[in-house]
Amino acid sequence: QVQLVESGGGLVQAGGSLRLSCAASGRAFRYYNMGWFRQAPGKEREFVAAIRWSGVSTNYADSVKGRFTISRDNAKNTVYLQMNGLKSEDTGVYYCATADRVTSDAGQYDNWGQGTQVTVSS
Repeated sequence: QVQLVESGGGLVQAGGSLRLSCAASGRAFRYYNMGWFRQAPGKEREFVAAIRWSGVSTNYADSVKGRFTISRDNAKNTVYLQMNGLKSEDTGVYYCATADRVTSDAGQYDNWGQGTQVTVSS
């Protein structure tokens, strides 16, 4: 089983940028497809982005396309989420997770991290 630790969250003004990191333990990280999700207060967890184990293919929620970029460095056991052009509606706790396939379905992910808070002020 892999353990995930997110970092990089914080408070940023609208239009600003943040880069989130998700560090994984275990040598099997390179074989996991990875996803980022977020949860705003009072709302359900929603899909943000996902990346195949090889890094070749990615998938994004429509709300973040063109602004967010998911990437990974298997040598560092880390997946990243570069967030540009942040909006107040991007506020929430961001989680990374592993899955057997690249999907936006949170139910197919496991090995969730503890999350990192992102707050965008308008």
